[in-house]
Amino acid sequence: MNIFDYYTHLSVNDEGHLTIGGMDTVELAKTYGTPAYIMDENYIRNTCRTYLAAARKYFGADALPLYASKAFSCVGIYKIAAEEGMGIDCVSGGELYTAKVAGFPADKIYFHGNNKTDRDIRDAMDMGVGTFVVDNTDELYALNAIAAEKNVTQRILLRISPGIDPHTHKAVVTGSVDSKFGSAIETGQAMEIVKLAISLDNVRLVGLHCHIGSQIFDIEPFSDAADIMIRFIADIKRECGYEIDELNLGGGLGVPYTKHDRTVNYAEAIRDIAAVVTGFCRDSGICMPRVILEPGRSLVAASGITLYTVGSVKEIPGFKNYISVDGGMPDNPRYALYQSQYTAMIANRASQPDDYRATVAGRCCESGDLIGENMEIQKAQRGDILAVLTTGAYNYSMASNYNRIPRPPVILVKDGEARVLIRRETYEDIIKNDVL
Repeated sequence: MNIFDYYTHLSVNDEGHLTIGGMDTVELAKTYGTPAYIMDENYIRNTCRTYLAAARKYFGADALPLYASKAFSCVGIYKIAAEEGMGIDCVSGGELYTAKVAGFPADKIYFHGNNKTDRDIRDAMDMGVGTFVVDNTDELYALNAIAAEKNVTQRILLRISPGIDPHTHKAVVTGSVDSKFGSAIETGQAMEIVKLAISLDNVRLVGLHCHIGSQIFDIEPFSDAADIMIRFIADIKRECGYEIDELNLGGGLGVPYTKHDRTVNYAEAIRDIAAVVTGFCRDSGICMPRVILEPGRSLVAASGITLYTVGSVKEIPGFKNYISVDGGMPDNPRYALYQSQYTAMIANRASQPDDYRATVAGRCCESGDLIGENMEIQKAQRGDILAVLTTGAYNYSMASNYNRIPRPPVILVKDGEARVLIRRETYEDIIKNDVL
């Protein structure tokens, strides 16, 4: 696969420079400095529309995709999601507060998390959050008690572990029996928490949630999870006489990071999953529930690239070559955490062959500060602009100030115009919470 065939918002112009959304990345680097995250707004909006149209076409008019905002959270992205008719999935008080500042409709927020604090619960209720996704019995009791204090009945889903291994990286598998998330069907704990939720006065159980992992390229794991969940819904109806109206199938469809990765047609994947769900409901004798989806990475990852300036090129004969850049693990920790693979190129020589092999290293005082090893790239020299592709998800959101390095800005491009979505941190920002 040629990465440009799949990501058509990326190209190479007549000067041989990498472009994103038609804008020259070398010029963007000059204007905004490096490191810098660049994101294509049209790509994000178009992918939101793909999910929304496919969900409503194949699951019904009440189907709702939620943007899983842990992938990339800021005021601007919540405004885009709201404008495109999406719901959102938040996992912390900070994400909820950001959504509130953005003016996101609270009734379309689903509040996740395996360890919500009492403050989180109170703040979310005060904000009018539409749905809590309850992870465990301790949370369920706390939520019911706080709802009673506030004299409200809170709408909830229960997070269920279907026991699926989607064969993805173990750090992003979330639906197995021994996961820290949810209650497992296999152990009987899922039915126990369902019965508890039904018995409580200040929560209203409307549905179930499952999420099996990330970077999944086949629909079979989703089909297997849907089969298990629908059978469980039928068990609830038979054993408890209770109708489950909503099924949240989570997210996890993959994105290609390199030319060796597979691709996913998201609309076709939704169509295929919907056909399976419809069949399972018919065979199990239950009504088709309202279906919720939670795309995160697949909405924003490919929209983003990160631009760096090359500082040095170090060649060790018989061993390896290093290209060092002015960023690294503080702005992209995913290689250090997961050995995640990326495509990199010299943006000002993007038309030249990528016939040089090098390890791209960051500037931190840490031997593990790498963006990739043995990457196929153009030969570089000091002052070149190096671009790493597909960095719109889990890069800014996982960024840190390790070595007291300020986080880069996020620049949004659309129709030949660029604007700052998140400003670059300063050294003053780094010490603003220090007590002098």
